[in-house]
Amino acid sequence: MHILENYRRWRMYRKTVDQLSHLSDAQLHDIGLNRSSIHQAARRSL
Repeated sequence: MHILENYRRWRMYRKTVDQLSHLSDAQLHDIGLNRSSIHQAARRSL
């Protein structure tokens, strides 16, 4: 079970990074992020 949960969390993290990476700089700014904070925001979302 532990392996499946880790995989699920990793997939969610990757999906969040991918989605945020496709936003423009202006869109990121509107939600209080910049390109360098995408990975940190994705980790916090878990």
